[in-house]
Amino acid sequence: MENKNINASKAPKPVGLYPHARKVGNLLFLSGVGPRVAGSDSNDSGVPGLELDHNGNFKAFDFEAQVHSVFNNVRQVLEASGSSWDKLVDVQVFLVDMKRDFQTFNRIYAEYFKDVENKPCRTTVAINALPTPIAIELKCVAEVS
Repeated sequence: MENKNINASKAPKPVGLYPHARKVGNLLFLSGVGPRVAGSDSNDSGVPGLELDHNGNFKAFDFEAQVHSVFNNVRQVLEASGSSWDKLVDVQVFLVDMKRDFQTFNRIYAEYFKDVENKPCRTTVAINALPTPIAIELKCVAEVS
């Protein structure tokens, strides 16, 4: 049974000592994927729509832009791993503000999965914070050849 770590050059670097994904047999386990754009460092730079004040405190952000970016990052990891969007089996969603963001996330999620025949299972939970100033993170499992 094949067992290997995978890093995707077109996805942002992980913020810790872990791979983008790990392939075990015909399953691919993605580490938590956030919305930072590829090429950005591990702090607040590269988070779509994020504005900080002169002291580095949160000022504003664009949640829709973060959702599109996190989906793009998941796609990059899947493709670098020999998988694809339609092979997702499970998606775990972590939102820092369920009341504010769930409806927006659900609408955008439906757009991305409308043409997928076998839709993945999904769990969405509210959390207090994420390690960087982001509003969403995904944890996914997919099939891979």
